[in-house]
Amino acid sequence: MKLGKAVVKCRFVILILAVLLMIPSVLGMAFTRVNYDILSYLPDNLDTIKGQDYLLKDFGKGAFSFLIFENMDDKDVAATEDKIKEIDHVDTVLWYDDVADISIPKEMLPDKIYDAFNSKDGNATMMAVFFDTSTSADETMNAIGEIRSVAGNQCFVSGMSAMITDMKNMFEEQEMTYVAIAVVLAVIAMMIFMDNWIIPFVFLASIAVAILVNMGSNYFMGEVSFITKALAAVLQLAVTMDYSIFLWHSYEEQKGLCENHKQAMAVAIHETVRSVIGSSITTVAGFIALCFMTFTLGLDLGIVMAKGVVLGVISCVTVLPSLILVLDKPLEKTMHKSLIPSTKKLATGLVKIFPVFLVMFAALIYPFYSAYNQTNNEIYYDLSQSLPEDMANVIANTKLKDEFGVGTTHMVLVDSSLSAKDARNMSNELEKVDGVKYVLGLESVVGSLVPEEVLPDSITSVLKNDKWELMIINSEYQTATKPMAKQIDELNKIITKYDKNGLLIGEAACTNDLVNITTVDFQVVNAISIVAIFIIIAIVEKSITLPIILVAVIELAIFINLGIPHLMGQSLPFITPICISTIQLGATVDYAILMTTRYKKERYLGNDKRTAVITALETSIPSIIVSAMGLFAATIGVAFYSDVDLISSICMLLARGAIISMFCVTLILPAMFMLFDKVIAKTTLGFTPKKLSKSEAAA
Repeated sequence: MKLGKAVVKCRFVILILAVLLMIPSVLGMAFTRVNYDILSYLPDNLDTIKGQDYLLKDFGKGAFSFLIFENMDDKDVAATEDKIKEIDHVDTVLWYDDVADISIPKEMLPDKIYDAFNSKDGNATMMAVFFDTSTSADETMNAIGEIRSVAGNQCFVSGMSAMITDMKNMFEEQEMTYVAIAVVLAVIAMMIFMDNWIIPFVFLASIAVAILVNMGSNYFMGEVSFITKALAAVLQLAVTMDYSIFLWHSYEEQKGLCENHKQAMAVAIHETVRSVIGSSITTVAGFIALCFMTFTLGLDLGIVMAKGVVLGVISCVTVLPSLILVLDKPLEKTMHKSLIPSTKKLATGLVKIFPVFLVMFAALIYPFYSAYNQTNNEIYYDLSQSLPEDMANVIANTKLKDEFGVGTTHMVLVDSSLSAKDARNMSNELEKVDGVKYVLGLESVVGSLVPEEVLPDSITSVLKNDKWELMIINSEYQTATKPMAKQIDELNKIITKYDKNGLLIGEAACTNDLVNITTVDFQVVNAISIVAIFIIIAIVEKSITLPIILVAVIELAIFINLGIPHLMGQSLPFITPICISTIQLGATVDYAILMTTRYKKERYLGNDKRTAVITALETSIPSIIVSAMGLFAATIGVAFYSDVDLISSICMLLARGAIISMFCVTLILPAMFMLFDKVIAKTTLGFTPKKLSKSEAAA
């Protein structure tokens, strides 16, 4: 009660501090860098990541792109090449005129040179560009923008850096729209299902404080991923709305029991803190589980969201009560009858046929678990698949594939002391690997008859220095496919045969590492989240069997939610299943905890199991519906609006998961209580029925 009384007493001070806190929060949010490169979250100890560091540190070359010029005269291409070379952070530009004089007809060039720089139909030519900054560096993205400006509409820029640049531009345009859609739909849902017309706006004001502080404090992390930036505000709004609803309902209840509104609010704050601790800890545990991923994108998202939940709880018991008390009179005038009807008959009817829902549980668990596993096996890792087809980079990559037969580009680093003969033999072996279109290196380009000393600096500086020799491999295969995985294995075997320290690097090699790492990560995170939430529920409910029942019910909801994509023939982005598994478990297990707490209380009061279950179901259904509809409303709009499958799929599954969890908890959990009541009684501390006075029961 001390906290409640202190908040009520200091309500004006709290609101002033909240407003003042917005200033550094907004500044922190504005100056927090956003990372759009998924592959940068791979562990630093991987050979592919080390290789990229060597390429940047020792060669001075980081990002790499192919430029495709369509229906442009060679002289105009050469003039454009000169302009591109002048752009800041463009290290090297390589076109066929760097190998042979532009006056020589292309048809007279060696086949390898001709194939490397010209399309199948001869209407397009390709130019390689190296940057002296990393793939996702701001300088690289600025250079990409300048290249597009200089080269005009006949030039198409492919590669990872171009994709990151396009994603950045799109997210900066759409980010505020995501939040606006979530806010508008959440307000509509709250206005429909709550008993007050303006309380949703009060909720949003309180949650906005927590969101801004959370996003502003990300400044101390250095940077956050674009996935975290795009989803954090929406998820924090959806997940922490429950706490605001609970405080409001508790306050309304206490107004009829206390002398005045201030006392009612003090008691409501006390009740809210006591009630939301367990549910918020389970939600935090779900997000913290993401931090155990070797792929550190999970750490990024996990920290931000766990921090957001904690800040949401703090705001709920400080800022929200202060706002409600200050706006008490307007709130009194805008009360209305809740649109959710009495649920007593519904609860009685559901409990009456509880064996049906036990059969339903048994019938659904295995087929949807199998479908859930199939969905996890059908995920895709090539993020370009999640982007709109009319995005500039996607168009460029499509042209690269269709017109030049290039699906992916690898780079090979070998010791510069490797003999010309071995380098040539290695190049020849690499070219024989299935799916390899050609290999570009010093020996493979100019042949054995041309001494290295007579080669122009434009070639040697790109392909060799005193430490490393660089080879470029163009592959017909797409990133993150089974043929590509096999190709990478074969290429690595050949490279290490000639140089045990040789490295294969590039987007495809990094993505292959991503596949291998996250396959293990997802299993670890899923296990950690289940075990952590199991332990938390066991401590909160003081029971061994209740955690098993609650987690089993929510896991069924997760299996159904993630099994549906397989049944519908949909493939999800790789990060979606693990996000959904942890977030849906952590967020919607609150529904089950709410009903369980009331069921235990009714049994403790001496009611028989049927009466206890009916009462628990009747009193919980309105809160569960409001909570689930809040999560649904906050995410469904973004799911339909976003052009990026990565964002839309996560939001769609969160929206659907809220509804599925709502039905599982209201239908199956009461049936579990009916079936296992005796077992629960024997394995739960303090479950022994005991008659309490009316005042004790009310408390």
